[in-house]
Amino acid sequence: MIWDRERYIAHSLFEYTGAEMFCELFGPLLPLEAEWRRQGASAKEIGMTAFDWDYVLKTDVGANCGAVTGIEPKILSDNEEETISIDHYGRQMRLIKKSATLPLPLNHPVENWEDWLKIKHWYAFSEERINPERLQRAKELRDKGYLTILGIPGGFDEPRQLMGEENLCVACYEEPELIEDMLTTIGDTCVKVIERVGEVVPIDNLTIHEDMAGKSGPLFGPSQVLEFLKPYYLKAWNAARQTGAKLFSQDSDGNMNAVIDAFIECGLNAIYPCEPNAGMDIVEIRKKYGKQLMLKGGIDKFALRKDPEAIRRELEYRICPETLGGGTVFALDHRIPNGVPIENYRYYVNLGREMLGKGPILQEGWERMAF
Repeated sequence: MIWDRERYIAHSLFEYTGAEMFCELFGPLLPLEAEWRRQGASAKEIGMTAFDWDYVLKTDVGANCGAVTGIEPKILSDNEEETISIDHYGRQMRLIKKSATLPLPLNHPVENWEDWLKIKHWYAFSEERINPERLQRAKELRDKGYLTILGIPGGFDEPRQLMGEENLCVACYEEPELIEDMLTTIGDTCVKVIERVGEVVPIDNLTIHEDMAGKSGPLFGPSQVLEFLKPYYLKAWNAARQTGAKLFSQDSDGNMNAVIDAFIECGLNAIYPCEPNAGMDIVEIRKKYGKQLMLKGGIDKFALRKDPEAIRRELEYRICPETLGGGTVFALDHRIPNGVPIENYRYYVNLGREMLGKGPILQEGWERMAF
């Protein structure tokens, strides 16, 4: 089902609009495609178009709040085992093909104040950050019901990209002024971009990417969030709200429980993907925070590797009175992992649809399945 901006915003703000939202946030891991082909999956199933997922009409507003470095990414070497490249930060990156899908940096551009001052201009505001044609197109699409989205750099993630995780965490204690200057500089530019965008089209959803936690917890605690990130978050969010923004969403994997209260103080009202295996239980989060946080994801992707009964137990636990009635986008908690049989995925889709009051999906070859 297609959701327009008004219905999606209302649902996200805990209004029941007559339907629940059930979708796929990230899609399959790349190697799963070959597994599904061998199991007889159709091209539409592999492309995720066979499942009639709910989705919201949305558009980026055509503005850049991040680093403008002028560095052209390039590949330095490539073989069966690894790829070595230069990214747009100028970092040397290494992708180990047999064990990873994302490259990791071998170095970083900032180790100290002097390094930061050399690249601080990457975050200066200029009119080139705004694409007038795309901005005007976003206005036209919003008038047709599209949700307008603007992403800003992560308050943790962007300094991490510049410094590396260890150096960033140490700098919070040894050079806090450096982190504060980074986020003040980035935040000032975000505000100018938001104001320029808002002259043409309202921003509905401000988004921020952090990925700042693992299974054992976040790399910043509540005190670091409140000291360093809160001024940055609120600066951008207050500017976005002036343009009409209703949603401020954060993408972070891992166990974020220890810092949810702090991020609510920062203005966040939506988080995802809520990984159960990292301790992010959307039922318990909803019980604790009520209507303060819209939740996306939260269904254990690894349950789909098991059997139909395990899938049923997982859905029966997540889809419950606490999570129904608005404020939840039901979805897997990240990419569909390798080892999920296509029949299990079909079962998950149809059972979830049944439990959420949606009609079943009937595809060729599905009739033999008991939902």
